[in-house]
Amino acid sequence: MSDTTALGDDFAAGYKYGFSTPEKSLVKSAKGLSEDVVRQISAAKNEPSWMLNYRLKAYETFLKMPMPVWGADLSGVDFDEIYYYAKPSSESATSWEDVPEDIRNTYDRLGIPEAEKKFLAGVGAQYDSEMVYHNLQKNLTDQGVIFSSPEDAVINHPDIIKKYFGTVIPHTDNKFAALNTAVWSGGSFIYIPKGVHVDIPLQAYFRVNTKSFGQFERTLIVVDEGAFVHYIEGCTAPVFTKDSLHTAVVEIVALPGARVRYSTIQNWSNNMYNLVTKRAFAYDHATVEWVDGNIGSKVTMKYPAIFLMGKGAHGEVMSIAFANKGQEQDTGTKIMHFADDTSSVVTAKSISKGGGISSYRGIIKSNPGLKNIRSKVECDALILDPESATNTYPVMDLQSEDVSMEHEAKVSKISEEQLLYLMSRGIGEEEAGMMIVNGFIDPLVKQLPMEYAVELNRLIELEMEGSVG
Repeated sequence: MSDTTALGDDFAAGYKYGFSTPEKSLVKSAKGLSEDVVRQISAAKNEPSWMLNYRLKAYETFLKMPMPVWGADLSGVDFDEIYYYAKPSSESATSWEDVPEDIRNTYDRLGIPEAEKKFLAGVGAQYDSEMVYHNLQKNLTDQGVIFSSPEDAVINHPDIIKKYFGTVIPHTDNKFAALNTAVWSGGSFIYIPKGVHVDIPLQAYFRVNTKSFGQFERTLIVVDEGAFVHYIEGCTAPVFTKDSLHTAVVEIVALPGARVRYSTIQNWSNNMYNLVTKRAFAYDHATVEWVDGNIGSKVTMKYPAIFLMGKGAHGEVMSIAFANKGQEQDTGTKIMHFADDTSSVVTAKSISKGGGISSYRGIIKSNPGLKNIRSKVECDALILDPESATNTYPVMDLQSEDVSMEHEAKVSKISEEQLLYLMSRGIGEEEAGMMIVNGFIDPLVKQLPMEYAVELNRLIELEMEGSVG
């Protein structure tokens, strides 16, 4: 555990998820990326040849594509210093009692089994490269709901995988999408049949335990006509002196009349490069909502996107990013209007503290000749000290004439007048500052289930300690 202290006592003390357990991988790839590593990952999963060939094609694309030269500083990413695959247990369990004790103890400390008992309809738990636990309430299984690892889906539901895998985010989309497609491991596969409403959330929790590790989960969610699901994702990692890499791909397909809500509370350690691609296709009268909380990591580049493919489709993105000392949060969204009568709402909040950098990067686009396009974007930034910074990079590419577009952006700080007013009512200075921050993030927090709203507020409070006064 000596590695956890080298990043500074302040972070180690404030980040309760920074613990690690001794590594006991059953299978582990050599350090660095090669065709042999890609083949080893595929062989470890006993994949059919069509998936291996898809991986190898993506690997060749990854080698040819350049690193992004925009956005956050990625000069510290060293692909040769990463382990791309580590298998922690022999198979995925459907009972926590069957999960290896040291891994089960990790999830007990994270509170996942208890959360499942109280307010979740199903849980998937990933440890390094593989899902170690997966379970779904029987009444949902009886209705035809599928909630499994993508590995399981490749074997048991190849028709759905072949139809949708890589169609929302092709491996040629960007360098990190190509990397994920080459070495993906773990993640979630969800299929909700026509008309089925999963009223209790499903959750996947992604935990990294290995030093200098890359986690590359792949998530595919297909929600059939008139169906509904709320999927919640959580993630944490130990604090190590060496950087780790998280490069996920999430594909969502909302078929006509479907509604999908995808909520993330990311709380990575500050040695993590978090570079992900997330995108949804919303067809006729479908609704897709991203609720995105970004706390922690060294660098985050994440822009959940919604492509409004069908008439009457609606998309919403609600996000918050907290950039603390030594952190850069480059986040935002992309919404593409491809059909008539489509609408979108973007609410983005950021907080910068201790020299942290937060940036909003967003694109709203409408194709030519469309009718009745409506979009509203609101970007608010709160800067807590002179050392911190915030940036806004909005793009409005409106090629239709029948468009209603609103955009509002503002930057503010906690003012002395606000603090004095609250303190005059008998409230302490630090508590008053926290009240102002809570009011600032309230539009996002109120979109989360109560238990997760409480957790997000608690995480913000930890980040805020010592910020005022």
